[in-house]
Amino acid sequence: MKLKISDKKRKFINRIYKLTLVFIGLVIVVFNDTFGKLEGFVEFIVFYFIIVFITIAHWLFKQIKSIIKLKNEKAKTELMHLKSQVNPHFFFNMLNNLYGLVDKDAKKAQELILQLSDMMRYSIYEGEKETVLLSEEVTYLENYIELHKMRYLKTIDIQFNIEMKDNDYEIMPLLFIILLENAFKHGVENLRKNAYVHIHLLAQNNKVSFEIENNFDSSEDKHEKGIGLNNLKRRLELVYPKNHKLIFSKTDTMYKAKLNITL
Repeated sequence: MKLKISDKKRKFINRIYKLTLVFIGLVIVVFNDTFGKLEGFVEFIVFYFIIVFITIAHWLFKQIKSIIKLKNEKAKTELMHLKSQVNPHFFFNMLNNLYGLVDKDAKKAQELILQLSDMMRYSIYEGEKETVLLSEEVTYLENYIELHKMRYLKTIDIQFNIEMKDNDYEIMPLLFIILLENAFKHGVENLRKNAYVHIHLLAQNNKVSFEIENNFDSSEDKHEKGIGLNNLKRRLELVYPKNHKLIFSKTDTMYKAKLNITL
């Protein structure tokens, strides 16, 4: 990429050099033919520098436009790569669970496969889009929760409160799943009893607020901010650079994440 820019600079310098030579030649002609006519000479100089200024301005405009285009393309490529990283380890773990469940409970394994298939379809096809309807994202989260209910043999207190007071909004896909996945991975996964995941989604006045809280076993506290959260933070920076706030809070047994987005 740098070679292309330097080539353009070289062409621009050559162009200015040629114009300067032409200018010098014309100056010599003017002095030979109209020496003493200062007014005409000044007008000629002004005209020349106007041409030079226009040439420089045009070149700078093209350079800025090219840089912005390259940055946008780079951001889109990075965003696509980040989206492709969402959920692969979840699907991998679920397939391992299904493998062990096939012989024990074939019917339950079939239900899990159908549920997992719907989630994979959404993740692959809808996840490639720039935006999806908030209601579609909610359905995806609900399927994820149902899948985990079928997977675990223990009782889990799961509450998902949804308040969508305006028309259905369009948002970036796979936006909340990482926060939900972390709640199960770091909370429910390690708790033998009394596990809970409480979620509240509020959408109104072109704002979306997603809050999730879960308890966890303090003796197995490994709440590290790994690839998933870094992925989410980077996608938010790319799509909602100045219109989001991601807040985390924690006690000895409780972890809470809150994401606010202005659309």
